[in-house]
Amino acid sequence: MSVAVTSPAKPGDATSKAMDQTRHRTPGIGTTGSTVGNFGRALLPLVVPVLLLAAWQVASVSGALPPRILPAPLAVVAAAKALIVSGDLWRHLSVSAARAFLGLAVGGGIGFALGLLTGASKWAETFLDGTVQMLRAIPNLALLPFVIIWFGIGEEAKTFLIAFGVFFPLYLNTYHGIRSVDPDLVEMARAYGVRGAALFWHVLLPGATPSVLVGLRFALGSMWLTLIAAEALAAQSGIGYLTTTAREFMQTDVVLVGALLYALLGKAADTAVRLLERVLLRWQTARASN
Repeated sequence: MSVAVTSPAKPGDATSKAMDQTRHRTPGIGTTGSTVGNFGRALLPLVVPVLLLAAWQVASVSGALPPRILPAPLAVVAAAKALIVSGDLWRHLSVSAARAFLGLAVGGGIGFALGLLTGASKWAETFLDGTVQMLRAIPNLALLPFVIIWFGIGEEAKTFLIAFGVFFPLYLNTYHGIRSVDPDLVEMARAYGVRGAALFWHVLLPGATPSVLVGLRFALGSMWLTLIAAEALAAQSGIGYLTTTAREFMQTDVVLVGALLYALLGKAADTAVRLLERVLLRWQTARASN
């Protein structure tokens, strides 16, 4: 049985020229197609929200959806515009953001520090982790009567509730991140004489950073959820105060503006952490590409 062997095309052959022309044409076509495809994929997540908004507006205009139950989207936009023009939106937004990030700094800082301690020390884990796990089982709102007794209804109470809510996600993920560092990597570093603070900064902390950032994302979600309950505690300003006052006067469009503000703040905070992940975890991408 004879097998036909096809010799590679020579530079001067017609087949070679056709292949060269195809190679020259393909990138342009591929680039245009990929650009259109990427643009289409970017628009796909917007299809459902746009359809829901259109159906919502039609139902409101036709009277099928009464304004007292759910105002029309255009009415919500008008209410947001009025709040912006009056300056009330920025005033309440700045107060809420200050409360939220103060609670995050306090509770998240303590959770991060304790997570590092219990993750790096067996003795600290033995003495502290069991107590932390018991406290984690207590719902935030169950502490509300005690918070009023301890701190009254001032800013300290709101800060405590937010700090309590963000403490556990950062603690657990920091602890898990330290314990998840490859033991062989730690032993190799010690074999090269890396110990103490140098071992922590150059091996343990970089290895735990991905888990810590996951904990930060969970903490930010808990922060905004706890802020809603905290600002319902006799607040005189903030998004929670704005929505509570609007609810008493049946201003459902303003209530919906407040709810959308919480959603946008949560999304913006999560996006900021994801961008931070790209910056701090570039070494992971570089290692994966090698």
